[in-house]
Amino acid sequence: MKPSKMNKLTEIVGRTPKAVIAFSGGVDSSLLLKLCSDILGKRNVVAVTGVSQTYTREERAVARRFTKELGVRHVLLETDELACRNFSENPGDRCYYCKQELYGKISRLARRSGIPVIFDATNADDLSDHRPGRKAAAEFGVVSPFILAAWTKKDIRDHSRRLGLASWDKPANPCLASRVPYGTRITADILKKVHRGETLIRGMGFPVVRLRHHGPIARIEIPVQDFPRIMRPGTLRTIASSLKSLGYLWIALDIEGYRMGSLNRPLTGKGPERT
Repeated sequence: MKPSKMNKLTEIVGRTPKAVIAFSGGVDSSLLLKLCSDILGKRNVVAVTGVSQTYTREERAVARRFTKELGVRHVLLETDELACRNFSENPGDRCYYCKQELYGKISRLARRSGIPVIFDATNADDLSDHRPGRKAAAEFGVVSPFILAAWTKKDIRDHSRRLGLASWDKPANPCLASRVPYGTRITADILKKVHRGETLIRGMGFPVVRLRHHGPIARIEIPVQDFPRIMRPGTLRTIASSLKSLGYLWIALDIEGYRMGSLNRPLTGKGPERT
């Protein structure tokens, strides 16, 4: 990463005396929170995490642990996306309604706390994917320092590693709703099934996995290089038996492997790149 990118980010963050950071606990928001804490001071940043049925208990624990280690204030905001019909019916702009609720609540918290700016950790690479949540961010004046300073995902991982952050190589793990194809109604039961299924497969040694919910079919995406391990007869039997116990009738392994945002294909008209 060029030093100019770090200088630019420092200049952007340093324009405000205090900031609220939309914090999920992922690699991007963890680095942003760390940098904002260093630049503005720990007392001048507040990490805010939206908690709902789309956000796993494991992710919440990771977020709480990191903020505790960093020594910054951490606020958990309860959100209820499933109560919003525009979200639960799962249209192509589903993420807009999720972010609208989240940023609305964060905005009210920021005003009550006298904090003038909300930062999120969207990076330059994210702009190439379908991101309807960006519209909600714009409506609430959310600032994205990584975009403004032209930081890519590689920049973020590289700098996180240099700083010794445990999250530097953490796999991406967007909300559970991203496993449900657009047009399929999202329910609490579906989210629980997906979470339990992915937890099982990760526990068998596959840290990067997506369980895409297609009604009675569970479509598994893992990196292609992991195919030889998952194709072992004992592994296949265990996964099939476990997922069928959750209610799935058929279990499929996607031969294209894991692709970030694969369910966006009907909207973008192109196949996402394998990661």
